[in-house]
Amino acid sequence: MIYTCTMTPSVDYTTYLPYFQAGTLNRANQVNYYPGGKGINVSRVLKRFRITSTALGFIGGFTGDYIAQKLEEEGILTEFIQTNETTRINVKIKASSATELNGPAPIISKKLQRELLAKINSFEENDWFVLAGSIPNSITPDFLEVIARTCKQAGVRFVADTSGKALQQLIKLKPYLIKPNEHELGELFHTTITTTEQAIHYGKKLISEGIQHVIISLGSKGAIYISNDIIAIADPLQGEVINTVGAGDSMVAGFIAADSSQKNKIDAFRYAVAAGSATAFSNDLCEKSLVESLVQHVTISPYSN
Repeated sequence: MIYTCTMTPSVDYTTYLPYFQAGTLNRANQVNYYPGGKGINVSRVLKRFRITSTALGFIGGFTGDYIAQKLEEEGILTEFIQTNETTRINVKIKASSATELNGPAPIISKKLQRELLAKINSFEENDWFVLAGSIPNSITPDFLEVIARTCKQAGVRFVADTSGKALQQLIKLKPYLIKPNEHELGELFHTTITTTEQAIHYGKKLISEGIQHVIISLGSKGAIYISNDIIAIADPLQGEVINTVGAGDSMVAGFIAADSSQKNKIDAFRYAVAAGSATAFSNDLCEKSLVESLVQHVTISPYSN
């Protein structure tokens, strides 16, 4: 089973209007509501690949009920842990420029953390655990370490798709896969990455620390894949970028979908790039048909210095 975990899910309320002016009434032409959060996005994309996953995390209140309901309507299994807090709403204003208003992260009590750990303790060998998104301050580094060690001891493939101090902590515990962008990779090593060569240099350092798969997303410049025996660069796909929200999560889902189907590393990377691009070219998360049409156009080159 593939389990995804979103510590700080949200209802994403997206408004579309020709222009936005602060301090006055603005009327939207269109609005959309989505269950939001990086782990949730991974589950939603996996479902579009007809791959079953179970969404974990912490939800509460009417917004939490909405998230669970929408995922169940999409056929996604859920085992959310109920909190006393109402799950946050993130407002995204799409006008001539984009503006976002994100609600505060929930406080996750020790009791709730123990409930999550009990679920993780029930995982079986070769399961996947995708910890994705921001980590609230109430989750300590020690708890993240316990999660990672529990997965390792059980033979669970642990994917860490977060950033900042949490990712810094987790890379020491050798996740199966991480997917930093160039800025997040630079933060890990307290530097600024501006070239492909720099990104590869620091990606190789992550592999040398025991991480099996590293995907570095470079936005409009493509992506890099590094393992213990492969370094490959994917050129960016051409298309109109409509929506970058969830593109990185789609890359993670595309890689997992291909890897769990026994595809080789390069093909898994190819699917990751196609899925990320398909989401960027769509209003919502990617559909399988678009991903499949883009896969054949992904150009991947081996890197040699």
